[in-house]
Amino acid sequence: MLKFTPEHEWLRIDGDVAVVGITQHAQERLGDVVFVELPESGKSFEKGAPAAVVESVKAAFDVYAPVSGQVVETNQSIVTDPAIVNSDPMGNGWFFKLKIADRSEIDSLMDENAYKTLLG
Repeated sequence: MLKFTPEHEWLRIDGDVAVVGITQHAQERLGDVVFVELPESGKSFEKGAPAAVVESVKAAFDVYAPVSGQVVETNQSIVTDPAIVNSDPMGNGWFFKLKIADRSEIDSLMDENAYKTLLG
């Protein structure tokens, strides 16, 4: 199941774990990503809390936790090579995996059609 936030994060839900990254739209607006800072494994976040940072040649912005949960894995390959986020933001450019604390929070997220409507 793929869901989206108004802040341009995506999450792919597999059981009780959500893989989180930034959308293609966010990556295009950012331009070339040059730096990524990821949360520590084991750290817990409330829904909407800043969890990671992404910087490009244009700007820096926070990546928010789309649901409450605990970080169970981070994608260290994008720290070593941030260009992966540019080439594959919805795949290999994922940021972190969260063990979902409250599945009901998923209901407030957008599906792909709603996200496309948001983008206009």
